[in-house]
Amino acid sequence: LPRRVFSQVLLMQLAIAAGVAVLATGLFLAPLGDQLDDQAMRRALAIAQTTAQQPQIAEDVRDTPPTAGGPVQREAERIREATGAEYVVVMDRRGVRWSHTDPERVGETVSTDPGQALAGREVMEIDEGTLGRSARGKVPLREADGDVVGAVSVGIAYDSVRARLIHAIPGLFAYAGGALAVGALAAWLISRRVQRQTRDLAFSDIAGLLAEREAMLHGIREGVVALDRGGRVRLLNDEAQRLLGIGGEAVGRSPDEALGAGRTADVLAGRVTGTDLLTVRGQRVLVANRMPTDDGGAVATLRDRTELEQLGRELDSTRGLIDALRAQDHEHANRMHTLLGLLELEMYDDAVEFVGEVVGEHRVTAEQITERVQDPLLAALLVGKATVATERGVALWVSERTRLPDRLVDPRGLVTVVGNLVDNALDAVAGAPHARVEVELRARGRAVTLRVRDTGPGVPAEHRERVFTEGWSTKEPPAHRQRGIGLSLVRRLAERQGGSATVGEAHGGGAEFVVVLPEALTEANPTGPGSTGPGRGEPGPSGPGPTDPNASGPRPAEPDLPSAVTSPAVPAHVNPTAEEESR
Repeated sequence: LPRRVFSQVLLMQLAIAAGVAVLATGLFLAPLGDQLDDQAMRRALAIAQTTAQQPQIAEDVRDTPPTAGGPVQREAERIREATGAEYVVVMDRRGVRWSHTDPERVGETVSTDPGQALAGREVMEIDEGTLGRSARGKVPLREADGDVVGAVSVGIAYDSVRARLIHAIPGLFAYAGGALAVGALAAWLISRRVQRQTRDLAFSDIAGLLAEREAMLHGIREGVVALDRGGRVRLLNDEAQRLLGIGGEAVGRSPDEALGAGRTADVLAGRVTGTDLLTVRGQRVLVANRMPTDDGGAVATLRDRTELEQLGRELDSTRGLIDALRAQDHEHANRMHTLLGLLELEMYDDAVEFVGEVVGEHRVTAEQITERVQDPLLAALLVGKATVATERGVALWVSERTRLPDRLVDPRGLVTVVGNLVDNALDAVAGAPHARVEVELRARGRAVTLRVRDTGPGVPAEHRERVFTEGWSTKEPPAHRQRGIGLSLVRRLAERQGGSATVGEAHGGGAEFVVVLPEALTEANPTGPGSTGPGRGEPGPSGPGPTDPNASGPRPAEPDLPSAVTSPAVPAHVNPTAEEESR
């Protein structure tokens, strides 16, 4: 057999068409001979019946002798010539012929048994006689009163039946040949279509490609999702099932049915277009690309960027810390120069006072945050963000109403939420005069409410829902990662706990992000070591705690500081923008 699919399909279809044509011809010819025999016998029987119904013939058989020139012979020959029968034989009850095609045989006994016809029954048969093989019809010859006086036998030459059959064969073959030609043309057209669809490949090539495809799809570390022209999933490799969190039951279903409504389903369905589209599925950040195929379907590839996104954020944090350390180094050099000048001027008391103020500012700033935010991870985050904010010329404030006990269920999740919102707020106000960001964390029962306000341009009303969509951002992405992930993660973390994340307009302008986490805290244990109450900075049931700025009563002696938290390296009462200008 030839190697090409086109050639093999054509040959197989031609063989099938020829076999069907031969089979159909044979199936037609097989009953055709029987039909022709039956028609000949019925014709002979009809002639015999017509002959036997003439009463004169019965009377002549009874009253006249069998002679070659008798009335029965003359009438029989007339009927034979008129009907085209091979013979018309009239006999008496003894089987003696009263007519025959050969006049010399008149008066002789017939060569075949006429018993059934003489017994009153009609007979149709193919039999051999003195004139050869013929289709015969035999009927009884009756008088007017119904008595059988003889029989009439009519024969149709079998050669004429065979001639009709042979005559029908050329026409039948012509029809069969026409059908075969049409089948061959259809086979060629179908084979040409198969050739185009298979790119004129051999069966071995197709089998090899399928084996390679299976190995590649299940071996690569990228998710592959193939969809048909109806938008239904027709293929999922192992990595796609892992990244999307679905199984083989998704095959045959639309992305909306398999994944549920969301950006991931919109990207796979082609409702969101573009390259390297970001989407979040569960805890994973995915990059999707969708390519249409020639058959109207599409193939989407998915890459896991979760670790890369985390590394990018860690890189941003590291850069922020480096900038903060650079700022601290700058401030430290300034203070060392100031201290050196005081010592050279022998202003020792002023030098001691200056060192005490610097050390006190560091301690008071950290204590002010930890007094209100008792979770160590979150407090450390805010101290670091305050340092970064100072370097960028932004005042980071922790609201006086902030009270957060140290019994968070998921401290890292809240750190992610606060870090993303503070970073976005710093980006929004950086470079603006009198830039300010305020953070407020309040606990009530097990719920925590986070508010992050800034003095930036704010978020337009028509974009307040879109800012939480994966991949949507108004800022240019950095080189190492893409934008549009942080706020989406914030909302997902909030909704996972049954909470919410919204954005509105802050008092005095700017944006205010509000995140509500209903199950963020564990149940309080008033008697246990982890209990919270007035002694830990959380308002007790009877009034504010001793760290509440509105509390009445004695307070420990400490410097009079406002509620703004800037940088450990910058006095809290100094406007960061003015200090930058003084540098």
